[in-house]
Amino acid sequence: MVDAETGIVSSTTGSNYYVRILSTLNRELLKPSSSVALHRHSNALVEILPPEADSSISLLSDAERPDVKYSDIGGADVQKQEIREAVELPLTHFDLYRTGKTMLAKAVAHHTTAAFIRVVGSEFVQKYLGEGPRMVRDVFRLAKENAPAIIFIDEVDSIATARFDAHTGADREVQRILMELLNQMDGFDQSVNVKVIMATNRADTLDPALLRPGRLDRKIECPHPDRRQKRLVFQVCVGKMSLSDEVDLEDYVSRPDKISAADIRSICQEAGLQAVRKNRYVVLPKDFEVAYKINVRKPDNDFEFYK
Repeated sequence: MVDAETGIVSSTTGSNYYVRILSTLNRELLKPSSSVALHRHSNALVEILPPEADSSISLLSDAERPDVKYSDIGGADVQKQEIREAVELPLTHFDLYRTGKTMLAKAVAHHTTAAFIRVVGSEFVQKYLGEGPRMVRDVFRLAKENAPAIIFIDEVDSIATARFDAHTGADREVQRILMELLNQMDGFDQSVNVKVIMATNRADTLDPALLRPGRLDRKIECPHPDRRQKRLVFQVCVGKMSLSDEVDLEDYVSRPDKISAADIRSICQEAGLQAVRKNRYVVLPKDFEVAYKINVRKPDNDFEFYK
């Protein structure tokens, strides 16, 4: 506010406006960073908006809360235990102090009463400069206001790759987003039950500053399932399918190909579709064979990050 009658408003486009303030508005509610509405013609300040977070950042309601249970995830016993120790237990047992892929995060949200805030890393990269860091602040403010809460940032590598000498405005903006993320994680009050989970397929590209203890205290690898875990995933995926007695899942479990749990799910879905296309209610071995050939991918290069 310049005085009781006028003020300066900054828009999301970067423009500043010297505006008249409607006489009926409560001046005590006008504070720096307040969200306001302007008249479309006169640009007069006509309304003070509630201090809500960005519309693209929201909590999942009870109806939207993931229904994935730990029992729905085949295998991954060690990963389940680690993520429960790091995230779930501190949120359900508040006396425990400082104990941090998508399905595991959803299972954590289902098994706790914590508010669940999910955002994809690329959503922080906005058209206008400064919008990304503001969204990061909004996410953490929303989490603190609704604690206990879980912030799940998927594909974090889109904003948290190792820093370099940026030559474009877009690169500099991404680095500012990363700096704001680091600052917010450093500013956590340990008495506030807010936990951060991040998921990435490119852990080798992440900035070392993000990985240091105190920010991300625990790294949980979700590798390709071993033979036992393949069997468990297949059992979960075919649980509601009508299989022929001739189908031998152990044949696919014992194959040496490196396949992920998502690959196994796709194999089972494709096998079911093969049966539907042939107007059959029962899935035959040849359906699984076709589905396996369609979905099996070449093994990815391994790298020593979690060892």
